[in-house]
Amino acid sequence: MKKIAAAAAIALGFFTLNAQTVLKVGATPEPHAEILNLVKDDLAEKGITLKVMEFTDYVTPNDAVESGDLDANFFQHIPYLESFNKEKGYHLVNAGGIHVEPFALYSKKVTDISQLTKKKKAKIAIPNDPTNEARALLLLQEAGLITLKKNVGITATTLDIAKNPFKLKFSEIGAATLPRVLDDVDAAVINGNYAIPAGLSAKKDGLFVEGSSSPYVNVIAVKAGNENRPDIQALVEALKSEKVREFISQKYPNGEVVAVF
Repeated sequence: MKKIAAAAAIALGFFTLNAQTVLKVGATPEPHAEILNLVKDDLAEKGITLKVMEFTDYVTPNDAVESGDLDANFFQHIPYLESFNKEKGYHLVNAGGIHVEPFALYSKKVTDISQLTKKKKAKIAIPNDPTNEARALLLLQEAGLITLKKNVGITATTLDIAKNPFKLKFSEIGAATLPRVLDDVDAAVINGNYAIPAGLSAKKDGLFVEGSSSPYVNVIAVKAGNENRPDIQALVEALKSEKVREFISQKYPNGEVVAVF
């Protein structure tokens, strides 16, 4: 009996030492999933198996975190997260900020922003989700193309445009579709994680680019109460490593992605 008990204890100890925590994280493909895959081995050394689930929209990965189908996601900034919580009654929180993807105004028809002001009723495509629409409009205001009503900030919509001196025409389109409509409009404001796979560089191709001091930091989002879980903290720590910082600076030397840690 003692030998059996000893063997069981040894087997149990072996199982415990080799047990792996599975951490499921949803992400848009680039740069989020790409960065997550970079730290898989680092987490494995800590007993965490990172499973990266790729999504091409902004809604499904939040639904999955709220329902518990995912442990976390990595694709969104805080204003979007807060807006989503308010709209859906969800309980998502920021577990750690990783990088900024500067918004930019792109065009295949003009090479300088001043050319837009000379066009008659230039067509501008912007994201149709509330937070990123406001972010796009704030960018256009910063570029001097429109003026928004006072104090609208990150809640702005096209209805809040107080002055449109160049008579721009706006099309509100799903963020993922924006790169594909560049041929059909005069310019489009495109999210970084959709601009990059389309071969667009904010620094090289952008007519006007959001500053690196942007408050729109991309975060690891989890359901409230999970932000202090050891595996989540380990994930955030791995993503804030010098390894990731160097990867970002080398992969995106033109400022398409900027580390904030």
